Amino acid sequence: MNLVINTIDYSGSVVDGPGIRTVIFVQGCIRRCEGCHNPATWDVHAGVSMPVEDLIEELRHKVRNRKLTISGGEPLLQADAVLSLVKGLPEFNIALYTGAELHEIPRELIACLDYVKVGRFIQEKRSTTAPYVGSSNQEFLALRGRSS
Repeated sequence: MNLVINTIDYSGSVVDGPGIRTVIFVQGCIRRCEGCHNPATWDVHAGVSMPVEDLIEELRHKVRNRKLTISGGEPLLQADAVLSLVKGLPEFNIALYTGAELHEIPRELIACLDYVKVGRFIQEKRSTTAPYVGSSNQEFLALRGRSS
């Protein structure tokens, strides 16, 4: 199984979840929110297709603190591959950023996550004060699925 990615940011983000995190930006989004901070990820025909097994090995080698955020694009467009990825990294602290609502995320995936950001970005509700979200309608939730 492959995951189509746009980029992987190994430089260490402090705005994509608690701690210093590596961020995978998956390719493809049909939501196309006005004011999106990453429109380069929208095209579902772009990106680099990478075997999930290879990605797991790369992340284990390069992400020493084991903190990972999966963002996009819209990760749920590739839900099966994302699920394979997170299942392959049980020792990682994982956050998922999605424009979906919590009830739209597969339960099996939720059970493998430590954090989730839900809700589509709404430019009129843009927020620069709430941690880990871009607009006030979004929620960043700590989950009980795994250790934090």
